[in-house]
Amino acid sequence: MIAKTFHKLRCAIFGDPPPLVAVVRLYGVIAPGKRFRSGLNLASLAGQLERAFSMPGLAAVALQINSPGGSPVQSALITKRIRDLAREKHVPVLAFAEDVAASGGYMLALAGDEIYANESSIIGSIGVVSSGFGFTEAIKKLGIERRLYTAGESKAMLDAFQDEKAEDVERLKAIQGDIHEHFKSLVRERRGKRLKGLRTHIFSGDVFTGTDAVKQGLIDDIGDMRSVLRDRFGKKVRFRLVGEKKPRFGSLLGLRRGGFDEGSGFDGMADLPGGLLSAIEERLFWNRFGL
Repeated sequence: MIAKTFHKLRCAIFGDPPPLVAVVRLYGVIAPGKRFRSGLNLASLAGQLERAFSMPGLAAVALQINSPGGSPVQSALITKRIRDLAREKHVPVLAFAEDVAASGGYMLALAGDEIYANESSIIGSIGVVSSGFGFTEAIKKLGIERRLYTAGESKAMLDAFQDEKAEDVERLKAIQGDIHEHFKSLVRERRGKRLKGLRTHIFSGDVFTGTDAVKQGLIDDIGDMRSVLRDRFGKKVRFRLVGEKKPRFGSLLGLRRGGFDEGSGFDGMADLPGGLLSAIEERLFWNRFGL
């Protein structure tokens, strides 16, 4: 309220300022909690999104997206929050894909009223994937006996140390099918009549270059954020990057009420194996698209 009053007062004294665009960067793998170093999730982005849409004199919100995807739930939650704020504040949203906006990354782009990309951007991957390993032969050779007890016949479905069961695979594919349908419904809702390609091709999980994505109707045009928004709002348009709030002084020292902060690095060696595995998994997400 104070910010709006100050904005009106400034306009009355100095005249209307140039249009303002809030810029939100959505970079990284989409995952709950702090699973990855550069992970995206609603909890970490909620404050940034609120600040972006609350700027006085706001002309639009721009989303800079560089994500190979990840959690379908977190992707949907972030997309919904952006759309809710856009409707509440009556502010247009424009999405700009950089190297990749694939799978959950493309779902984030669907939060935009318009989507732009580079000619060589990787777009799409509208599908669902699940991967794992089977270790049954390995533990036999090592002489390891697997002991597993459950209450509920499906509780240990697709356990990596048991033989794969056809009914478990069928159940997994049914779950993937449901998630895929939710994704396809969102694409149809957000892109509507702009979709031009064959639905079987668009929804196959395939990826497209930015140039081909325009032909398929998955994005609106080729363009970068600065050029598109200068054409839209004039050469005097202002960009304001909305980032995470800087930590307090105590947090910078790794302190918290109960002692040292978990992310301060003082006990980093204890989580070295987990951190290494997370780094490898994060790398694999990007490697799927040659990045």
